Parts: sequence; structure tokens; C-alpha cells
Amino acid sequence: MDEAGANGRLAKPSETPGGKPVPLQVGDTMEINDKRAYVVGIARATKTFQSQPIIYTTYSRAKNFALSERKRLSYVLVKSKAGENPEAVAERITRQTGLKALTAEQFKQVTFQYMIDHTSIIVNFGLVVLIGFVVGAAVTGQIFYNFTLDNLRHFGVFKAMGTTDRILRRMILLQALVVGAVGFGIGSGLVSAFAALTNGSDVSMTLNWQLLLGSGGAVLLIILSAAFISIRKVLNLEPAVVFKG
Repeated sequence: MDEAGANGRLAKPSETPGGKPVPLQVGDTMEINDKRAYVVGIARATKTFQSQPIIYTTYSRAKNFALSERKRLSYVLVKSKAGENPEAVAERITRQTGLKALTAEQFKQVTFQYMIDHTSIIVNFGLVVLIGFVVGAAVTGQIFYNFTLDNLRHFGVFKAMGTTDRILRRMILLQALVVGAVGFGIGSGLVSAFAALTNGSDVSMTLNWQLLLGSGGAVLLIILSAAFISIRKVLNLEPAVVFKG
């Protein structure tokens, strides 16, 4: 069975009232539809969206454990011999049996497409990411814009001293890039630490370089947008205004 099921829903009740459940171990017994089963292994499998425990057994034992019904078999998992091309093997199976055979990569694509077409998981995740991006962009832009307003007098002094618009633009862009790099570095470090601490738990997450690269691109877009708004405010500033009053 899978490790999450052995430690969670299939764990044995504690011998002491109020104690923590005892995870199933190799050699323990359990009942499935009034039939005894022995635990011979614990699999550390990838987390799924379903909360049900997963039990691995042979097809004949599965028919014995399961209630009598038709079409109990969803798919057959096979492994090709060493040196065989998986795509060629899948084509031969389809040609000889008339059944649909997929390679591992094709099975992933079919599963992913099913999630898109028949569930709302992708849409919900997309909305959460979009809302987070919009809120982050708004907060970052507002903070950086307020920083520019607080230092508007200093920018006016630079303009009065003859500083060109090109130099002012480069100053603001440099400030934005430094702030973005520091913030992205701190955020990436905290997320990496969280991923390392939760590795193997029920709330574990996958953090790869593609995700970090996409997050870095989003941060760059946000800080450049905030810098553009601040640059317009500075370039439209009249130097004489800061010396009035």
C-alpha cells in the first residue's frame, strides 16, 4: 500500500485513549470486505488529488477482495523488455489486441487532458495564481510608487542640477531591479526551505527550476511595470516645484 494510506486512514487505532494512530507496518494484517490481507510492503508514491488509500496487489487477489461486479479492470500496467522501444511495443499491443496502449509520456498527457476537460482543478489553480499575481503587482507597484513620491524632492534637485532624463530613468530602473532581486532571493529561499522541510509529508510540494524561472519572470514584469509608472511621475516633474513653499 502507499505510505500516505498506511500512516493515515488505514492506521491502527491507538491502544491508549486519545493517542495517535499507529501506522501500518510490513507484516501487519487488515481486513478488506471481510477478507484478511497481509501488508508485505509500503510504497512511497507520488501524492494524488484523491484522499483514498491505494493498495497494490495482483489482479486475481483484487477480484477476490473486491465486491462482485463487472469491469473491475481500469488498465494494465506493463514494462517493456530491455532494448525495446516503448512506442513500438504500444503500437504492437494496439494492433494485436485492438485495445488502446499508451507509453508513460502519452499516459501523462491523456491524464492531464482529462483533468482539464472534466475537472475544475486547473481552473481553480489558475485563478489562485492570477489573483496572487494581480495582488502582488498592485502592492509592489503601490509601495515603489510611494517610495518615488517620498523622494520626489531629491529627484527634483537632480533635475535642477542638470541631470538628464536618461540618467534618472536608469536610476529608477536600477532601484527597481535591486529591490526585485532582493525580494525574489528572500522569497525563493523561504519557499525552498519550506519545500525541504515538508518533503515527504502530506503537504509536500515540487519546486523545480522551471517554476523558479517563471516566478522570476513574473517578478521582473511587476517591478518593471512599477518602475515605468514611477519614471513617468519623475519625468513630468518640474524642478522649480520642489523649491516652492
